[in-house]
Amino acid sequence: MTAFTALLNRHWPQWQDWVAITRIDKPVGSYLLLWPTLWALWVAGKGHPDFSVVLIFIIGVFLMRSAGCVINDFADRKVDGFVKRTAERPMATGRLSEKEALTGFAVLVGLSFLLVLLTNTYTVLLSFGGLALAALYPFMKRHTHLPQVFLGAAFSWAIPMAFAAQSNEVPAVAWLLYAANLSWTVAYDTMYAMVDRDDDMKIGVKSTAILFADLDIAMIGLLQGIAVFCLLSAGSQLQMGWPFWVALVAGSAFLGWLMWSIRGRGRAECFAAFRQSHWFGLMIWAGILLNYLLNPPV
Repeated sequence: MTAFTALLNRHWPQWQDWVAITRIDKPVGSYLLLWPTLWALWVAGKGHPDFSVVLIFIIGVFLMRSAGCVINDFADRKVDGFVKRTAERPMATGRLSEKEALTGFAVLVGLSFLLVLLTNTYTVLLSFGGLALAALYPFMKRHTHLPQVFLGAAFSWAIPMAFAAQSNEVPAVAWLLYAANLSWTVAYDTMYAMVDRDDDMKIGVKSTAILFADLDIAMIGLLQGIAVFCLLSAGSQLQMGWPFWVALVAGSAFLGWLMWSIRGRGRAECFAAFRQSHWFGLMIWAGILLNYLLNPPV
């Protein structure tokens, strides 16, 4: 134990619970949100997005991802204890109260909104839609087998916001990127839901993994195909050069490998595939970045 850790334990004994509920120690979810946001910023800025806007959105991504985790654990506080993977979460064990969680959510959202106020009116107005989606998603698993679609809508909302902040408009190509990310999100979150499928069926929590049943891998493939097609269409409209197309081919092959890796539907394999999914987003951003570096717009 370091001196700093000992100091935290003495003056803020719940700090490890806040790390756990905000998932600061598990950045994969933040990466899954970050890379598509960078797609949008680089496309909207034609390869040269404003540094201040990029900084605002990077900080906002980490804040809102943590806020989403907090409200998710609040929504699942009475069922997480019955799921093997989530049984030790702070709210499931009672280490954090409902009031503390809601206060933490409000603080994180408030900080995010302060960042949005540094942009423009269009982005501020769009931010209310993003907040609604983020707050609504965790409760959808009680009412529909499509909570992953709501997560996809929430995770993709940074794309129109990024366009609005950078260029004060949301063109048609932004919605192609939105559709690509939504489809990809549903695919990788279905892999994630496959980890908990047996537990979820016992406690009555719904998911696309349960809805798709034996067609789960086929539906993941279809969703990934839709994502790739939308990115192909966006790349065509933007007249992207070879770096983007190489990245898209490599990313598509990677998605195919992830599908192959979960063919046995084992918990460990599905969880590993989910954790590795963010590399696809990074590949696409790298392709966009290199495209503008090597082929700057006239």
